[in-house]
Amino acid sequence: MYKDIIQHVRKFIDLSESEVVVFNKYFETQQFKKKEFIIQEGRVCKQLYFVEKGCLRMYFINKKGLEQITQFALDGWWISDYQSFINYSASDYYIQTIEESRIVSIDSQNLDKLLFELPKLEKYFRIIMQKAVAGAQLRSKLLYEMSKEEFYIHFSTSFPEFMLRVPQYMIASYLGLTPEYVSELRKKLQ
Repeated sequence: MYKDIIQHVRKFIDLSESEVVVFNKYFETQQFKKKEFIIQEGRVCKQLYFVEKGCLRMYFINKKGLEQITQFALDGWWISDYQSFINYSASDYYIQTIEESRIVSIDSQNLDKLLFELPKLEKYFRIIMQKAVAGAQLRSKLLYEMSKEEFYIHFSTSFPEFMLRVPQYMIASYLGLTPEYVSELRKKLQ
């Protein structure tokens, strides 16, 4: 039923067909149109989201009233406001589709039930969280260590699919750059 997420899980742990049946009963699939909100600031983020197909962004509105993108998610990536999800508190973020997207999600109660029934999935979710934290740590390091141009080049070469699927002004926001500067860099590097 959830072929893409099952393939993703199987990259990290073994799942038998009977375990797949158990796994499937705790998830739900939703279709979202382009620019549709999955979560908005002030609401509790009650689910973890796996992108089966599509592209999402997570952002907040900064003190200048501008969108500051903190994360993207493409096919096969997880995204959520973990602070809101864990603490059942109001979210500081928006999660919005960039393109039409199919999302598989699980809420907190179903996640607890799933992990009780299939404890081996604790390992999968631990690995996913470790990868997410490692990625966030690397991004923080590179923000301080690299010049703006080096950071742009690193991102564009490390994640070429984002360069094709995400509008330039969103990439600029994620990298902490202005759209004009990203435009200059693109011209310079062509």
